[in-house]
Amino acid sequence: MKFTFLFLGKTREEYLEKAIGDYAERLGRFVPTNLVVLKEKHSKKGDEETIKRKDGEMLLDASNDGSYRVALDPRGKQPDSEELAEILAGWEKQNIRSVSFLIGGHLGLHETVIGQADLLLSLSRLTFTHEMSRFILLEQLYRACTIKAGHNYHK
Repeated sequence: MKFTFLFLGKTREEYLEKAIGDYAERLGRFVPTNLVVLKEKHSKKGDEETIKRKDGEMLLDASNDGSYRVALDPRGKQPDSEELAEILAGWEKQNIRSVSFLIGGHLGLHETVIGQADLLLSLSRLTFTHEMSRFILLEQLYRACTIKAGHNYHK
């Protein structure tokens, strides 16, 4: 199984960029990991719904390789770390070879992305910036992998 993380726009905060890189590297010890940065559609002429739709089309196009799509959305399943490890184990049992994680930009995800996702995942009932969500997702997936492997990182 491999993980692809589709990010809209660069991470602006240097400390978050470093943390994202660090956890991508750690996660890569357990599963091949690819970070893909797509250019956000910012336009003074476009309304927010149009921008979200165009960003959503980019995310769907970039994940149109037959991979299992996981969209981050507040309405999604909110597992704890052990449950996330069980979800990963379930993907392995289902022989899912590729998982794409779709993270919206500052406006969130368009409903077309939500509708085409195989799983909606929420990191918390709290609201985080999309850049913080990148780091939190990577850290939680790394934690889930260590739980599956029986390492004591989680303790």
